[in-house]
Amino acid sequence: METAQRGYSILVADDSPVYRKLVERALESEPCSLIFATTGQEAISLFEKHLPSVVITDWMMPDFSGVELCERIRGAGKRGLTYIIVLTGKTEKGDVVRGLAAGADDYLTKPFDRSELLARIGVGLRNVALHREIEAKNRQLEDLAHTDSLTGLANRRAIEDWAQRQLRGAVRHGFPMWVVQSDLDRFKRVNDTYGHDAGDTVLQKFAELLKISTRASDISGRMGGDEFLLVITHINEEQIRITVERLREQFAATRFSFDGASVQITASFGIAGFHGERTADFATLVKQADTALYAAKAAGGNQLQVAALKAVTT
Repeated sequence: METAQRGYSILVADDSPVYRKLVERALESEPCSLIFATTGQEAISLFEKHLPSVVITDWMMPDFSGVELCERIRGAGKRGLTYIIVLTGKTEKGDVVRGLAAGADDYLTKPFDRSELLARIGVGLRNVALHREIEAKNRQLEDLAHTDSLTGLANRRAIEDWAQRQLRGAVRHGFPMWVVQSDLDRFKRVNDTYGHDAGDTVLQKFAELLKISTRASDISGRMGGDEFLLVITHINEEQIRITVERLREQFAATRFSFDGASVQITASFGIAGFHGERTADFATLVKQADTALYAAKAAGGNQLQVAALKAVTT
């Protein structure tokens, strides 16, 4: 079974001590861990605890059948991550079809040949490995779809999806939620004077400071260009001012070296808050924060402005 890798586990469900021992001996030299169950209910408990890659189950057990075990495992949504082999003395085609229809991937008749058992398990492990690889790639694609490639922050889509869920919670439970719009002051001058690589360096540094300022329960992201958005919940107006002011000071104190010149960049911030129990609209909150940001930049930049705290309703 060359495809077996360390970390794979196999659950064997069989009330017969003889066949449990035969399976154990067949696999004793293989790099996998074995888990044994003598009843269907015990098999379900062990499956939920260990999530094995392969399940080898007898057709008949004291409490319920291997077919029912297949149905319960598939009902848990583990198709593709668990390969099920039914071990049975039944050879009638109808019984085999019933087992496969219930969610089994393969079957093996008793008495079984060791080499055939290993071959079928090997097929199962390759199948599981393929599904795991596909799932990992899908998760990677999902992450890329929600991540800004330059800064590693959430992108507009991710922020909006997350914020909409949080806003519903804020309405339901009555906690405050703050949207902070940020824009780098005179950023175009950096690109025009020192080039886009220099501009990217500035954006990445600001993103780094944003990450430090963002709790695990909140979110920060890049909306595009030099525009960033921070969403924070469960704090009052004084605390949001302190948080944003600290971020502003940290960024303003950062020095960049471009073409031998020491350069300082500043940022402006607009803050809008929601605290109410009526239906709320995230787009309206963003618009309010954007208006406050415009006021901060019109006043000279490198400062923050807070819009009036109120229920934002549709």
